[in-house]
Amino acid sequence: MTDDKTVLYSTEGAVALIRMNRVERRNAFTPEMLAALNDAFRHAEEDPAVRAIVLTGEGPTFSAGQDLSIFTGAVDAANVREAIKTTYKPLILRMVTMPKLIIGAINGGAAGAGASLALACDLRIMAEDAYILQAFSNIGLVPDAGSTWFMARMVGYSRALQLCVEAERIPAQFCLQLGLCNQVVAGSFLMHNAMEWAQALAARPTKALGWTKQALNGAMHSSLDAAIDYEADLQAHAIATQDHQEGVMAFLEKRAPVFRGE
Repeated sequence: MTDDKTVLYSTEGAVALIRMNRVERRNAFTPEMLAALNDAFRHAEEDPAVRAIVLTGEGPTFSAGQDLSIFTGAVDAANVREAIKTTYKPLILRMVTMPKLIIGAINGGAAGAGASLALACDLRIMAEDAYILQAFSNIGLVPDAGSTWFMARMVGYSRALQLCVEAERIPAQFCLQLGLCNQVVAGSFLMHNAMEWAQALAARPTKALGWTKQALNGAMHSSLDAAIDYEADLQAHAIATQDHQEGVMAFLEKRAPVFRGE
């Protein structure tokens, strides 16, 4: 891993905790920070001891999105295109495709590309005063870093379009109603609840959960015929795991299973 202190990485049991740490800039992204985030997720993905991941922001903000202060003078269109493809895209794709579950603990505002990062998490728990903001149109830009893909699939085209073009804060409780998050809790309980949730998921059959994530992501842009075939392929892998054998034995012996992520 890099030594970039804009991203803090630690583990608690089988859970990796990744914290964005540019508090003075509301955890706004720079290319170096995005690279460090990608590196942190890569490390969590490759560490066999890690079975679930929590992403959050230090301070009162999850992330304000791209740090616009790093741009001085005219911005070259080709450079912007290349930057999105070489910084945000690898990070978002790693989060969506990695075979471990990511919980986003949204501690405050998640705006612009910060919203994209929040939505790239598999599950989201929000502090009651947190919000998601597709802020792009407020500065004459188009949602990026995967926001259009996530929003359209989570809330449908018409609602997604409204939320993106009106660019107003989506409060936590409304996010819950829309399906943009899974839980809303008091801010003082956010990290406790997020880590407790992650530990519970980490105690479940890690490989099966990862394959379930892959199957659902694949099903969103495939035919029913292809989805069933993909499920069959994944099931062939799952049935050969030790966790499956343990689950069956625990069921027959009428006891709680002890999954080891194997």
